[in-house]
Amino acid sequence: MAVPDLTGRRFVVTGANSGLGLATTRALARHGAHVVLAVRDEAKGRAAVRALADEIPGAAARLDVQRLDLADLDSVRECAAALRAAYPGLDVLVNNAGLMAPPYTRSAQGHELQFAVNHLGHFALTGLLLDRLVAGSAPRVVTVSSVQHRKGGIHFDALEGGGRPRDYSPMGWYNQSKLANAVFGHELHRRLTAAGSPVRSLLAHPGYAATHLQAETPVAAVRLLFGRILGPLFAQSSETGAFSQLYAATAPDAEGGAFFGPGGPGELRGAPKRVALAPAATDPETGRRLWELSERLTGVGYPLG
Repeated sequence: MAVPDLTGRRFVVTGANSGLGLATTRALARHGAHVVLAVRDEAKGRAAVRALADEIPGAAARLDVQRLDLADLDSVRECAAALRAAYPGLDVLVNNAGLMAPPYTRSAQGHELQFAVNHLGHFALTGLLLDRLVAGSAPRVVTVSSVQHRKGGIHFDALEGGGRPRDYSPMGWYNQSKLANAVFGHELHRRLTAAGSPVRSLLAHPGYAATHLQAETPVAAVRLLFGRILGPLFAQSSETGAFSQLYAATAPDAEGGAFFGPGGPGELRGAPKRVALAPAATDPETGRRLWELSERLTGVGYPLG
C-alpha cells in the first residue's frame, strides 16, 4: 500500500519488536517517521532497532526504545511518564500489542491477563498520553482489534478480579478483549468528537496474519490449529497484515471512528478497506459501562474538558 512521506512525524507503537508491530514500525521508518518502540523486553526492542537500522539508511537516528509492560499498570505509568518527559508532542499512538489465549492468569493488579494487556493497559496509556497527542500534528490513536471481536461479549460481572471465572475459556476471553478494543476505539471517537478534540480515534484489524500471537500462545490446541495447520495454508504475512493499521495511522483520508480491515473474503486477506464494527462495539450503553469500569480499574481519567 502507499504510505505518505512521514518526515517529522512521531509515532509510538506498542509491541513493536515483532509481528504486526515490527512490520508497522518498518514501514513507518522507511517513510521517514520517528518511531518509539514501546516493548516489554528492551533487549528485543534494541535488537529490532539494530536490524531496522541495517535495512533502512538513516533510520537509527529516528528509532527509540521504551519499556512497556501492559500487564502492569505501574509500568504503563512509568512508560507514559518517560514519553511525556522526552516529547512535548506525539502525532500517532498505535495500540498494537496483544496477547492471545493463555491459560487463566492474572495481571500485576489482579485482572484477567488478556483483558489487562489487550485493553486496560492500552486504555491507561492512551489516557496518560492524550495531552501529548493533542499537542501533536493531525494526531491519531489507532487501536488494533480483530475479526474475533464479533464473537465476543463483555462479562461485566467477572472483570474486577477475585479468581478464575467459572466459564473461563482462553479463546472466549481473547474474543472479549478484542471486543473491548473495538468498544474503546469507538467510544473514544465519540468522546473526542463531543469534546471538539483534534485527536482522531480509528480502529483496524489485520485479518489472518502469520504472527507470534498464534504460534506462541501457551494453549497447545490453539497453537496447533492457528500456528501450525491453518497459518501456513491461509495466513498472510505480517507485512501484509499490518496494512490496515498502517492505513488507519497514515492515510490522509482516514476518518475518525473508521474501522479498517482486509478487503478479501471474510476480511482475512487483502488490501485495507473500511469495514463494519459489530453492533455490540457501537452500543452506547456498552461503551459507557466499559469506559467507566476501565477508569475505575486503571485509575486513569481522560482530560476531555
